[in-house]
Amino acid sequence: MNIHELTIQSAHDLLRKKEITSKQLTIAYLERIKQVDSHIGAYLTIDEDGAIAQAEHADEQIALGNATYLTGIPLSIKDIICTQGLRTTCGSRILENFIPPYNATVMGLLHQQHAVILGKVNLDEFAMGSSTENSAFHVTRNPWNTDYIPGGSSGGSAASVAADMCCASIGSDTGGSIRQPAAHCGVVGMKPTYGRVSRYGLVAYASSLDQIGPLTKTVMDTAIMLQAISGYDPKDATSAKAEVPDFVSLLTATAHQSLSDITIGLPVEYFQAEGLDKDVANSIQQVIDVVKSLGAKCIEISLPHTQYAIASYYVIAPSEASSNLARYDGVRFGYRNQAENHLINMYKSSRSKGFGSEVKRRIIIGTYALSSGYYDAYYKKASQVRTLIGQDFKNAFQQCHVILSPVTPTPAFAIGEKIEDPLTMYLTDIFTISANLSGIPGISVPCGVSSKGLPIGVQLMGNHFDEKNLLQVAYQIEKACSITHKKKKILS
Repeated sequence: MNIHELTIQSAHDLLRKKEITSKQLTIAYLERIKQVDSHIGAYLTIDEDGAIAQAEHADEQIALGNATYLTGIPLSIKDIICTQGLRTTCGSRILENFIPPYNATVMGLLHQQHAVILGKVNLDEFAMGSSTENSAFHVTRNPWNTDYIPGGSSGGSAASVAADMCCASIGSDTGGSIRQPAAHCGVVGMKPTYGRVSRYGLVAYASSLDQIGPLTKTVMDTAIMLQAISGYDPKDATSAKAEVPDFVSLLTATAHQSLSDITIGLPVEYFQAEGLDKDVANSIQQVIDVVKSLGAKCIEISLPHTQYAIASYYVIAPSEASSNLARYDGVRFGYRNQAENHLINMYKSSRSKGFGSEVKRRIIIGTYALSSGYYDAYYKKASQVRTLIGQDFKNAFQQCHVILSPVTPTPAFAIGEKIEDPLTMYLTDIFTISANLSGIPGISVPCGVSSKGLPIGVQLMGNHFDEKNLLQVAYQIEKACSITHKKKKILS
């Protein structure tokens, strides 16, 4: 069975017509994982027996006529989302053997649709990173060129989709961790509006920023996944009681329409940013030309507080991480250094050995920012700046429907190139962080290939709960800017 470039939509059609079974499809993906994942390192846990059992159950549902778009579709899950009975490590030694006793809400929704879960995929430890080099277990590589990073923190999710080791994946985005790896791996990645998708069962990094979302091969597949996982959840205090549109029907209905009723904002601060790669700039300009040809009106807008976004984020996120990660103390669950007999020494030793260097760095920054005498100077001030950034977007969406920008300043960089320079690594998220600070939705769509043969993505951002317009514009861009996959021979 040829699973290369198989999408949710096309796989669903084959399953519905009884041309294949979910079990056959699942076995084909498991064989694909065995064939190529030793070169990529996307997966941390593969649930072969569980996946085949789920596929057999899905085939029964299909035979009964109960198939949804996701029935029998093999997916991968970022290993920061709790899966009952299946190891959830967060890419950290401190949770290396943690098996959750419950499912995240998104997992329950996927199981209701009888999706097949192939396994859990790699990430930067506790989602802290932009390259998936911070995993405690191994580095994940970019399927387009294995000498390069796949992006992060959802690098395992993006790589598993790009390397055809699943039909689609679920990731999480705290400062760009879905959109950035999607851009680097040539797939579609969406961060929904904060509150659109339940965070219950998502192991927290920064609670006011984290959001679960899909990584897929097409915009239509993103619409399918988003519709499946969205909705109010009383278990999540931040879940929004917002109506969930029929994204698939809306996208189908507008598939052949022009963009004449859409105004697209081009933030001057993003296009004047230092370090914007020439290949990225050229690809984004081509997208602008495309949307203009499709009837969209493009206008310049200003997001004047953009220059403070990185500084604000790297106070707020580490502060929340410092609080959230305090629970990993070696007492209740997770890694414990058994050699220590004294309680305080056990705390210190367990956390020192269980956490990696990037997590420790952010805990230290966050603890300092929240400490007595510094809270007002750092966390409070960063929160005030966050409000100003949100107001910038509110003002912008009075002038336009969608904001268009690069996803990252450069295409994927080489493995090891920036790992010793945290500040430079942090700056790779300069275009994505503001959406998390403001809680608005964003999507990354492949739009070009660099001179080194690496994918480039374009970012679209919309107003709160306006994923519909994002998907419509993204769909048109996808059709016009379809890029040819030229992955290394080992993955062909």
